[in-house]
Amino acid sequence: MTAQVEFRGLRRVFGKTTALDGFDLTIAPGEFVALLGPSGCGKTTALRCVAGFERPDSGAVLIDGSDITDMPANKRDAGMVFQSYSLFPNLNARDNVAFGLRVRKVPVATRRAKADELLELVGLPAHADRFPHQLSGGQQQRVALARALALEPRVLLLDEPLSALDAKVRVSLREEIRRLQLDLGITTIFVTHDQEEALSIADRVAVLRNGRLEQCGPPAEVYDRPATPFVAEFVGTMNHLAGHVSGDQVTVLGQLLPVDGATPGTLEVDVLIRPEAVRVTPAPEGQAEVIAASFRGASVRLRVALSGGEVVADVPGHEAALLAPGTRVTVRLVERPVLVAERTVTAPSPALSTEPADAV
Repeated sequence: MTAQVEFRGLRRVFGKTTALDGFDLTIAPGEFVALLGPSGCGKTTALRCVAGFERPDSGAVLIDGSDITDMPANKRDAGMVFQSYSLFPNLNARDNVAFGLRVRKVPVATRRAKADELLELVGLPAHADRFPHQLSGGQQQRVALARALALEPRVLLLDEPLSALDAKVRVSLREEIRRLQLDLGITTIFVTHDQEEALSIADRVAVLRNGRLEQCGPPAEVYDRPATPFVAEFVGTMNHLAGHVSGDQVTVLGQLLPVDGATPGTLEVDVLIRPEAVRVTPAPEGQAEVIAASFRGASVRLRVALSGGEVVADVPGHEAALLAPGTRVTVRLVERPVLVAERTVTAPSPALSTEPADAV
């Protein structure tokens, strides 16, 4: 029930817009890969090329080494779940799930039993006789997922299936999708623009930009070791701090840190720092000041004013009482390799400190 999926040099142009521009990616059998990127980056086009709803202008889509680029959609052994559910309003949940089996002329008793089995799998055994308008958004999407699985596809394609749901249902359903995927071992491609969704459930995250693959790797790698400034900015929050490059190191806020990857060729750069890599300590004589605090559950996000700009820091919730707005503080950066980028004129970067690090 699992299959390897390969995108090989896909190119797709719509008028003057290039949706895919030499897109290459191989997905292993049974792997869950999230295609992540901003609107218009090509992720849905790539998914539709696998489903057979789009044909690339050049390149190929392969399943287990066989070129399926020109194969009709109904011959591809791929199940797709759409953002809009796309359920038949005149059919109840059981009949919606069994629809593909009916088209294939599977006997009534067999398809009914299969539909009931899948509704049990997605947690809706008591909703078999309800029509779409009698179901919540999350329940409708579970029915759509069961329908996609009814034909036992070798590849499951999910096109932003959670974006129309409220936050609590979205979290619950994404965990359910991951559980089902692991139980069934089905190769799954999940399209989303939500970084949290991608990082929380995928084996690997593929970040797209302008139809090309910027980086693909395990969630922790993409977050902690972004390959490009674009990935760093898109996956999580980043501080832009003014820095000065010297060899393979950069001076930022009075600290000397190793550079991760290449430099843009200029001495004056933006240093990209995650909020959790910023350490904030109360200090009456500190040269920085907390100007805002935002509760985020287990952590608190601080906005800290420095000379010439601001920095965002995430601190454990239990430290927040000591870091209320107006508190004078010192700021230090975690000593680990950092990504640098060409200096952006519009970025509100704090001025480079000439003071010792412990006096920032």
